[in-house]
Amino acid sequence: MTPLHPSRNGHSAWAPAPLQAVRPSYWTRRGVMYSGQAEDALLSSDFDRYRGKVQLILTSPPFPLNRKKKYGNLQGPEYVDWLASFGRLFSEMLTEDGSLVIELGNAWEPGQPVMSTLALEALLDLLKAGPFHLCQQFICYNPSRLPTPIQWVNIERIRVKDAYTHVWWMSPVEKPAANNRRVLKAYSGAMLKLLASGKYNAGRRPSQHHIGKTSFLRDNHGAIPSNVLTLANTRATDSYLDYCKERRLPPHPARMPTALAEFFIKFLTKPRDIVLDPFGGSNTTGAAADQLKRRWVSIEPDAQYIDSSRGRFERTWKRRPRPARGR
Repeated sequence: MTPLHPSRNGHSAWAPAPLQAVRPSYWTRRGVMYSGQAEDALLSSDFDRYRGKVQLILTSPPFPLNRKKKYGNLQGPEYVDWLASFGRLFSEMLTEDGSLVIELGNAWEPGQPVMSTLALEALLDLLKAGPFHLCQQFICYNPSRLPTPIQWVNIERIRVKDAYTHVWWMSPVEKPAANNRRVLKAYSGAMLKLLASGKYNAGRRPSQHHIGKTSFLRDNHGAIPSNVLTLANTRATDSYLDYCKERRLPPHPARMPTALAEFFIKFLTKPRDIVLDPFGGSNTTGAAADQLKRRWVSIEPDAQYIDSSRGRFERTWKRRPRPARGR
């Protein structure tokens, strides 16, 4: 059990426990999954090979939920202190122009129809601890998400359903490596017709913005995406779930959408860069990185979730270690 100690504000706060051993669980040609706690792994000598060489840390840490889940979560000031404690560790792992991307869901006060600010408090403390610059905020919107919280949405009908998570892009520098040309969206039908016609009504708009003709008639092979990502993650079956079902393994209950991982890996890294997920879960990040020809490292303490995550690499994982190494 992680010990608690009095924090500056008098609350019981999270304190690090003695380091525990971490070990590789499985490998692919491009990456390795480690078994253990993230804080233990990042402080271990095994991770010296990665320090200063990770281009992207992409992760979704446990949310500060008000009821305990099997995959674990802290609450109150303990959560804030715990997440903030990774600021320096993450900064040490990143390259000079690397990025940290964290998905944080919403949490609610216990027994009340009001939202908790713990995730935001933890984010602010993490930014200071890095220290990191906040490059941009994203919204990951799931239009098919089930109505939650049930008590306030379905029963009392005094709230609407919670259908998005926050995604925060941070970096130790103001201009980390990034290229939005790698994440262009397909043009709309209207834009395709405009390009085909070669005609556009350029000039000054009521907003006083001046729109040049050439800027809208140039084919850039796609449209620049916005910071609102619409990604459903509600498929009843996929190869990962099939693998879990066949082997009677519990699927992870809070899986990151694969398309979310793919977006940021394409946007912020290039092939052969190293991508790290310190809260690996079902290893969506590692699988997406593997498919996109990036090297990857993931960490997960739960043995059953590690076993089930092998389903994402059923054809590629190997018995002998081939961990991603720095340049």
